[in-house]
Amino acid sequence: MKVIFTCGGTAGHVNPALALAGYMQKKDPSVEILFVGTPQGMERGLVAKAGYDYRGIRVDSFDRSVSLSSLRHNLKSAAELLTLRHRADKILREFPADLVVGTGGYASFPMVKYAALRGIPTAVHEANMIPGLTTRMLEKHAGRIMVGFEECRNLYKHPERIVVTGTPVRGDFFNLTHDEAKAALGLGAEEPLVVSFWGSLGASTMNRQMLDFFEKEKADGYPFRHIHAVGSGNWEWMQQELRQRDLTGNARLDVRQYIYDMAVVMRAADLVICRAGASTISEITALAVPTIIVPSPYVANNHQEKNARILAQHGGACLIREEESSGGKLYRTARDILDSPTRRESMSRGMAELGILDATERIYQTVMELVR
Repeated sequence: MKVIFTCGGTAGHVNPALALAGYMQKKDPSVEILFVGTPQGMERGLVAKAGYDYRGIRVDSFDRSVSLSSLRHNLKSAAELLTLRHRADKILREFPADLVVGTGGYASFPMVKYAALRGIPTAVHEANMIPGLTTRMLEKHAGRIMVGFEECRNLYKHPERIVVTGTPVRGDFFNLTHDEAKAALGLGAEEPLVVSFWGSLGASTMNRQMLDFFEKEKADGYPFRHIHAVGSGNWEWMQQELRQRDLTGNARLDVRQYIYDMAVVMRAADLVICRAGASTISEITALAVPTIIVPSPYVANNHQEKNARILAQHGGACLIREEESSGGKLYRTARDILDSPTRRESMSRGMAELGILDATERIYQTVMELVR
């Protein structure tokens, strides 16, 4: 069997495809896999690292502003749309797929659409609560749309094609128990651990709030252990701020550029403070860890806040909008949660209601039914 995975733009689009690709080859080593994404996108590096063949297909976005430069960009994008079928058909002739699976990003549009028009079974995975533009455009073409939550179903015109599968989480997140992960980090089982991060690049507004958070920790004698990832975009000035505020040198506060051992750190966490991207949502629900979520207001259709609201409605997360957030508010909320075992247990149960631990198997069964 030959399978094309098509995705691009963010790790949240690529990782579900990589998880399913690995699972399919584990089930059947004879499966041949090709990834299709943008020519120079970050997905190319992730796919190469995983060892899969890759083909690039250029698909430009459309700018919604009304400037002259936006008009030029949109005219160029419209012209390129006319060539997409030819490029997609060329890939399908050279790699005659039995199945095409799109997991998000503009690059997935031509491959899923034109594969469907050829009669090839197709499926789309949408990790966010609100379907993105590409998913909305592909709904009438794809055989199945796979989503993360039951609440997503009523957002589609063809609910009969919707399958609730969840979003795959890397298997190494479950290699250790909560207590074993703490021990691996040198922490006692009863020692509370807060883990915070704002994405790989960081978020300057939220990192500035975290500096105030750190100062309140210090003033209270560091009542819990804390691991914070700053992100590459804010690392240099954060180091300067930490020194100026005398916030270095205490082992209970561990400020890093990245959290490279994220699987262990997240597994050990008693409380997470983060954004509401699709990959993060799938991880915190699968781990059933109480969370304070500050959704990014800078994303299309405000989809992060809509992701977060599902968790808040189930009682698993405390939602704070960025414009209402501050270091003091985040700290007080964290202390309130950590100081109440009953509340932590309740939040963990709320997260567990949404966590789908067998998401990869569900996706696999869904796409294989299309092939059969």
